[in-house]
Amino acid sequence: PSPPLYHERQRLELCALHALNNLLQRPYFTPETADDICKRLAPNVRINPHRSFLGTGNYDVNVILAALQSLELEALWWDKRRSLERLALGHILGFILNVPSQVSLGFLTFPFRRKHWVAIRQFHGIYYNLDSKLRAPVAIGGEAELREFLRDFLSQGLCEVFLVVPRAVGEAGTW
Repeated sequence: PSPPLYHERQRLELCALHALNNLLQRPYFTPETADDICKRLAPNVRINPHRSFLGTGNYDVNVILAALQSLELEALWWDKRRSLERLALGHILGFILNVPSQVSLGFLTFPFRRKHWVAIRQFHGIYYNLDSKLRAPVAIGGEAELREFLRDFLSQGLCEVFLVVPRAVGEAGTW
């Protein structure tokens, strides 16, 4: 049997960190490391534009890109006009999706949506949805099921997909 997958659950507005750590399969990034990245991205500002001014997270894509770059990885934006069949899945470490998500507090659900970061990663031939709002990772299936899963998300319109690849793959364009 394969070992259990690492899966951080949603806390505060830390979905960007949860997505990174779930993708990397270990607790690599903390709110402190993300805040340090924010300070490097915008060093001389009172209110940092890359995170919530409340200090609860809500990190933007720039923090995710910088965090991955620190590990010799790249997040490449996927152009929705391209066919998902063109993806060289064997060269892609995983995916980070930015998706609309219901806002709720306890049993109360609000009538608006916010953006939420989600990680997708393959283990032993099976792709998993590592969304921090899930109780546990959910198996998506093989390559065909992954492409259908991504197609479904992209059809929602407000979703963005980022391919996470080693820097050499990004530079060579072999994804």
